[in-house]
Amino acid sequence: MTDRTASRIRLAVPSETPGGLDAARSGHFGRSPSFTLIDLVDGEIAGVDFVENAPHRHGGCMSPVLTLGTNMVDAVIVAGIGHRPLLGCLQTGIRVFAGEDRPDVRSVVEAFIEMELSPVGVDATCRH
Repeated sequence: MTDRTASRIRLAVPSETPGGLDAARSGHFGRSPSFTLIDLVDGEIAGVDFVENAPHRHGGCMSPVLTLGTNMVDAVIVAGIGHRPLLGCLQTGIRVFAGEDRPDVRSVVEAFIEMELSPVGVDATCRH
């Protein structure tokens, strides 16, 4: 297992608008209104930003993958994700972790820092 707290990493968490650490989690990757972006440096929060997700009809389920890639995201923490966007993330080097039982962005980030989250496997995706 790699040390997720070493050096610099940019996380994305699907979240309700307006995003931020106290924002509610969005339950599904592709239809999330926004992504909260968290920069971690040596396991500490160094910055927080957000980006709006394109409507699902614009680019389909791969649109969020492109949004994350454009924003230099290293890992995304999801409550649910479809098979195609999961493969798209993995192919572009974005690691995908499961954090389905946490209600807000802050609790997801804390769980990531504490290494409590597991990678999402292709057998654990949403069917749609």
